[in-house]
Amino acid sequence: MFHVPRRAGNHPRLAIGFLIAVVLAAGGLGGWAMLRKPSSPAETVSAPLPPRPPLVVVEDLPGLKEQLDRWGASGQFTGGVLVAKGDQVLYRQVHGWADRSLMKPLELNSRFRLASVSKQFTAAAILRLQDEGKLSVDDPVCKYIQPCPAAWASIRLHHLLSHTSGIPDLMARPGWGLRRVTPATPEELTADSMRFGLQFAPGSKVRYDNAGYNLLGAVVEKVSGLGLHDFLQEAFFKPLGMTDTGYDDGVSDVVMGYANLAGGPTPQPDANVSIIYGAGALYSTLDDLLIWERALHRGHLLSAQSYQQMIADHAPADTPDERGKPRRLWGYGVYEKELGLQVRPSFADNQIFHTGSWSGFRNLMTYQPDEDVTVIVLSNNYHQREAVFLLSQQGMAEALGRDFPRAVSR
Repeated sequence: MFHVPRRAGNHPRLAIGFLIAVVLAAGGLGGWAMLRKPSSPAETVSAPLPPRPPLVVVEDLPGLKEQLDRWGASGQFTGGVLVAKGDQVLYRQVHGWADRSLMKPLELNSRFRLASVSKQFTAAAILRLQDEGKLSVDDPVCKYIQPCPAAWASIRLHHLLSHTSGIPDLMARPGWGLRRVTPATPEELTADSMRFGLQFAPGSKVRYDNAGYNLLGAVVEKVSGLGLHDFLQEAFFKPLGMTDTGYDDGVSDVVMGYANLAGGPTPQPDANVSIIYGAGALYSTLDDLLIWERALHRGHLLSAQSYQQMIADHAPADTPDERGKPRRLWGYGVYEKELGLQVRPSFADNQIFHTGSWSGFRNLMTYQPDEDVTVIVLSNNYHQREAVFLLSQQGMAEALGRDFPRAVSR
């Protein structure tokens, strides 16, 4: 039987019963059902994953429906929301435009740019290679990156995964404005990172770092012999039937992203995700992400040991609170925190989550392990951060039977 954790870093608890074994149709559903178990010493899977749910509108959360009907009509939210508890989808709906100039509405299977929600896929790639015995998160970065700066000698893959390497983030470097708009290869990004000294001793602090995840992408390529995004397709997306997930190469039919500028919602067509190829370059859909969440948290992708490493808190013990509130727990490509404490009325359920924002998009994907609740909010408007957050917590609270939040706490 698979296990899901009560809290990152704590002992896992027994999940809510066996999954219902089903006989699946051929084709995509067959690939979903026959997804291979991770090759690892620890076996975590006892039943196949369920079939993909029908791609239809579901609005069984009345509080969330009322909120989204109002915000969707006013333009305060544009995007898609999905809420699932166990194998039951409780809410799936989209509001707004995929392309305003063409008057093309969003669809239930519209593709959104994920931005930093992508980091968990890169982290899972490293952990899958660990499960296959091809690397360890304790390996030195310099084992895979050559030539390697002397300052990097003590950096381990673990430090890159947990944002504790000390390598400066892309946005913390001189010349960020030019780098933001200039396409780059993975090799050029690695060379760029080598030019800058460390901000702190590896492991001594935690500081968000897109550059570290680009380096992890280079490690995946070195060890696997495949491009990072080819590896993700072969290891995860194809076996899971995630046909609407991949690298945002500019011809992937991703919906247009927008920003609220002086003239109103303004298109943001120039994503240049080449500079965040390991940190934020993927696109996906509501339902593909639900498939991913099920497989990841139910033990179908990683060994129990690697999964526990992914969701554990790796920040130094003296990491301070954030803006006077309890800090998040820093996992590998995911965080954990009682996000419901940031809304009113509040609720105190631990959630494993990550946010994403880049070039016209704002996203949040979160999972409550005790009740097996997934909430996915994808917006193609960069400036709807507060709406995305509140909607995520409204969906989570209503699915859990908590009081329905009405506002974000200040």
